[in-house]
Amino acid sequence: MLRKEIIENMEHIVNNCMGDSKAGCTTGCPMNTDPKEYIRLLRENKGTEAIKFIRENLFIPKILGRVCAHPCEKGCRRGEEDNSIAIASLKRYIADNYDDSNLWDLSKKPTTGKKIAVIGSGPAGAQGALTLAKEGHEVTIFEKSSLPGGMMRFGIPEYRLPREIIDEEYSYLTKLGIKFVFNTEIGKDISMEELEKNYDGILVTLGKQLGRKDNSLENIHGKGIFTAVEFLREVSATKNFQEGGENILVVGGGDVAMDCGRSALRLPKTKNSFVIFLEKDIESLTASKHEVLGAIEEGVKFIPSSGIKRINLNSKGKVASIETKKCLRIFDENHNFSPLFNEEISEIIPVDTLIFSIGQMVDYNIFSGEKFQFDRNTLQSLKNEKIFFAGDCATSAIVVGAMAEGRRAGKSLDRYLKKEDIWAGRKIEEEGGYRTTKLHLPTEYLPEGWDAQEKISRRKGKELNPEERVKTFLEVESTFTELEAMEEASRCLQCQCKLCMKECMMMPEYTSCPKELFQEYLEKGYENMDMNIAYSCNECSQCTIKCPNSFQIRENFMEMRKEYVKANGGLSPLEGHTALDDGQELECSKKYSISVPGKKQSKYILIPGCTVPASFPELVEKTYNHMKETLGEENVGIILQCCGKPTKIIGETELFEERYSRVQKEIEAMEADIIVTLCPSCYLTYEEHSGKKVISYWDLMKEEIGIPNLQKNIGKDSDVIFNVHDSCPTRNVTSHHDSIRWIIKELGYKMEEMNNIRENTRCCGVGGMLGCINGELFEKIVNRRAQDATQEQIISYCGSCRASMELGGLDSLHILQLIHGKCYMKSDRELRSPNYGMKNRLKTKAILKTYLNK
Repeated sequence: MLRKEIIENMEHIVNNCMGDSKAGCTTGCPMNTDPKEYIRLLRENKGTEAIKFIRENLFIPKILGRVCAHPCEKGCRRGEEDNSIAIASLKRYIADNYDDSNLWDLSKKPTTGKKIAVIGSGPAGAQGALTLAKEGHEVTIFEKSSLPGGMMRFGIPEYRLPREIIDEEYSYLTKLGIKFVFNTEIGKDISMEELEKNYDGILVTLGKQLGRKDNSLENIHGKGIFTAVEFLREVSATKNFQEGGENILVVGGGDVAMDCGRSALRLPKTKNSFVIFLEKDIESLTASKHEVLGAIEEGVKFIPSSGIKRINLNSKGKVASIETKKCLRIFDENHNFSPLFNEEISEIIPVDTLIFSIGQMVDYNIFSGEKFQFDRNTLQSLKNEKIFFAGDCATSAIVVGAMAEGRRAGKSLDRYLKKEDIWAGRKIEEEGGYRTTKLHLPTEYLPEGWDAQEKISRRKGKELNPEERVKTFLEVESTFTELEAMEEASRCLQCQCKLCMKECMMMPEYTSCPKELFQEYLEKGYENMDMNIAYSCNECSQCTIKCPNSFQIRENFMEMRKEYVKANGGLSPLEGHTALDDGQELECSKKYSISVPGKKQSKYILIPGCTVPASFPELVEKTYNHMKETLGEENVGIILQCCGKPTKIIGETELFEERYSRVQKEIEAMEADIIVTLCPSCYLTYEEHSGKKVISYWDLMKEEIGIPNLQKNIGKDSDVIFNVHDSCPTRNVTSHHDSIRWIIKELGYKMEEMNNIRENTRCCGVGGMLGCINGELFEKIVNRRAQDATQEQIISYCGSCRASMELGGLDSLHILQLIHGKCYMKSDRELRSPNYGMKNRLKTKAILKTYLNK
């Protein structure tokens, strides 16, 4: 059974891993669209694929590219650093340039024979109708106006949303077989009772088509006073407002108020357009910043921090002017709307038309004025099970939110018709409820080059000259050019964690992210999982280094290995480890081991490990002699014996303890103070278990004895520039990194840093004894590490690393070959790995044996 700490560690990873978390732009979108995916496709010049991807979720991409409130941009990670990605503008560019009605998906499920009535053709009704039609139901949309689109057509000015765009995108619904019945108002032309009788289900998606006025004001019913709904509807239909005058004042500070103020300037008779609001300044307005800026550019005059004190009428009962009052606050200490005014501070403003943009309401006449009651999740009526609600008349406030509700209501209605549980297995956050995301990458984890100067500024489509555009209702902002689109798309950070997955070459073979993998371990139990997963970890800890949360992943796999070994009688259950165990036993045996004490107490013991003696017997001897020459022959001993670390790595804890005890006995017998190592794994093993001070030969040279005298600047005439591969076991032992580079400099060789070095170094492939059980993965890791090199010649200070880098195609040397060799030239390149073997171990032993009698 795994230790409690390991189980808790897995649970911690599952609960906090960001690997499966959606980006903030996706979780911010009520329709759950993934902007970074279509931006990625655009960056790869795959515009057709990008529009297909968008249309999987959004059937009106051109409309949304122009008028969406883009909540996705509020979740954009880049927005925390400079400016969010212009997601809506990129969607518009893709749709305007790559959409093709011939490629629209018109597939539907077989007809069900069920008839659905949808009341209202705004975004909620249209999306609900689409969802239901796709399920095979016969859908009819009833619209009281003569054209489709609802408040998008009659509430959004044409300079923002050209009407031909609405017509084009709504044609998808008719192509899908959805019927429209125009100029028909439910409750007036057709009763709800009649619909209930003739249809199997009803989806109500009424927009907020009733405007509000401030009825507390005296003279509020005078001539020339209108609601924003009345004003924008007539302007949308006629590009004029017959009852408007020369000086129009709009009350309100939201987007609709900006629409009214800007539309007023485009009317034939208008000379001045004012907007009065309670907020202290334009920065405090709830209106979108780009709408406010557009209004300012066009000449709308703002009256901040003010309310209307009095409406003054002329002799004909028409608005002549307003008197203002100073707003001191909008909300009380409990954050309730409770404006406080100073009526002594006032101003008279001549106006002849007053437009109130202070909120809109739903017309409840279809149910005799009774407010709609429905389940907040399913959107099903609480009074009539065949009726559902979506859009403004339910809970949504923006176009894309209304679409999400329309889709959700459509799914609920479909289940109702199929007599299924309406909400089983569904989650509100996945069907239009705004979600949050765990995904948040600290600045240091953002993609390289993200903050390049050319990526700081957010691109904006070109706009018509303000002086000219107020003369027409032509669209103000242009679609991005190709250059603008590509520049803006390049700013996207492509937010995704999975940084460990990008680095680790093992986990992607078994999972999509650590959360998924360890969730499976927790549910199934490690004993029921593929053992190769745990044994394929090469113990490099790069996953932890790359993880923003620094999850300890390696430790889980190492613990599992121990448990697999326990269940198999103390030995690894994998056949690939049999030869490793046999080799370990030999390397720890007396046949291949020898101890040579110093002539007095062995203050220093050189323990060269396994791989170096098995590769370079003569270099072991030269290292031994160098230490004796500089530290005193009487003070230096040497032990040729394996520490057993590979046994420990594969989880054979008891066997490791037995094998390690053999070398520990030799250490104790010499009564040494300091162990000197040539192998990074040996360094860590002795540091943990020996109870002695441990130092690498490299640090010993730098700190105490220097390089061999005759080797100073030996490489100054070499034609080689070396890379240094740092060993991953000692990635956190910075002294080793520094000492190796110091040695190369002392030797006079030129050096260039390769990619991924020091504490960020990558495994050479040997780590975790991977090569014994997963040769294919081992080779991939070797080749990737070799590709980090910037030179053909590479230096390692681990015998196994040296062999791996040679396998990866590099001219790979051990640092000892430079320390004790002649000047190395490119022409000296040769294969050295074939010389590795137990025969060399015996040769090393034979050499050291000669020192016993000296």
